[in-house]
Amino acid sequence: MVKRTKKRAGWHFLANPARFMRFSRVIFPWVAGLSVLTIVAGLVLGLGVVPPDYQQGDAYRIMFVHVPSAWMGLFIYGVMAVSSAVGFIWRHPLADLVAKSSAPIGACFTFICLFTGSLWGEPMWGTWWVWDARLTSMLVLLFLYLGYIALHAAYQDPTKGARAAGILALVGVINLPIVKYSVNWWNTLHQPATISKIDAPSIDPTMAAPLMLMIVGFMAYYATVLIIRLRAEIASRRIRNLRLAQVGA
Repeated sequence: MVKRTKKRAGWHFLANPARFMRFSRVIFPWVAGLSVLTIVAGLVLGLGVVPPDYQQGDAYRIMFVHVPSAWMGLFIYGVMAVSSAVGFIWRHPLADLVAKSSAPIGACFTFICLFTGSLWGEPMWGTWWVWDARLTSMLVLLFLYLGYIALHAAYQDPTKGARAAGILALVGVINLPIVKYSVNWWNTLHQPATISKIDAPSIDPTMAAPLMLMIVGFMAYYATVLIIRLRAEIASRRIRNLRLAQVGA
């Protein structure tokens, strides 16, 4: 009983919008500053310091944006799915707002991944697009993001929209391992994993440093924009509740 009470108290602490607003005011400058510092450092190192690749020349430098964007597209969708599950199971007041606020950010990262991949593919593969397993599954991920956003906006009742979109988010999780392991399961043009290999990363440490900085920077940027969007959603919900109360009175 004591453990359950403590756990429930923790959920209530995270679910309280007023506490979240106070917490966000404290953490926001830190994540915003971290995102600026790491992204600027990563771009300076990646575009101006590390040497060209012996095979791809300077064209490989696009990976410093492409790879972190791809990683963020998968990560944010995972956050959406977990938040939707929390909203279904525990009726967490902020869980659905986290999923809703994350969707446009994840869609932008996924689009950047596809766009930069096309820019790299044209000189390397001789074409802007191929129906490769990795590319196709990443395009499906973008459609899942857009479908979630459209489904959420299709309902006038935010609660119904959150539930319908949450179901789509949970069903779409099956696409995440397909994106991740498509280069291992099928014979694709897309190169295999270079960082998250079991034996050792097949990337030079001088190139890995700016890449990791960009990943950290993109994660901090996601947290920064998520806080902004969550604060706006909470304010919008408060205004809506006040208007409903006035109409009811």
